[in-house]
Amino acid sequence: MCFYFLADWCPDCRVIDPILPELEEEYRQFTWVYVDRDQFIDVCIEHDIFGIPSFLAYQDGKELGRFVSKDRKTKEEIVTFIESLSF
Repeated sequence: MCFYFLADWCPDCRVIDPILPELEEEYRQFTWVYVDRDQFIDVCIEHDIFGIPSFLAYQDGKELGRFVSKDRKTKEEIVTFIESLSF
């Protein structure tokens, strides 16, 4: 499962949004879950998500990896993150 943390007001999230369907198609082993930071701030705090856009990957209840920062992320960086996960 890959959680994508975003917000409507986040310009860097808008840059990623158009490429996500392609990533979802390519990495079907993940269930992709979009988490609105403003609606689920408690979840963000609980998982130390203090910058968006960010990604958090889980399998069988265990964290596989995180790509968390407030910096803009490129498609290549997201792919590198996904490819680095051990599952």
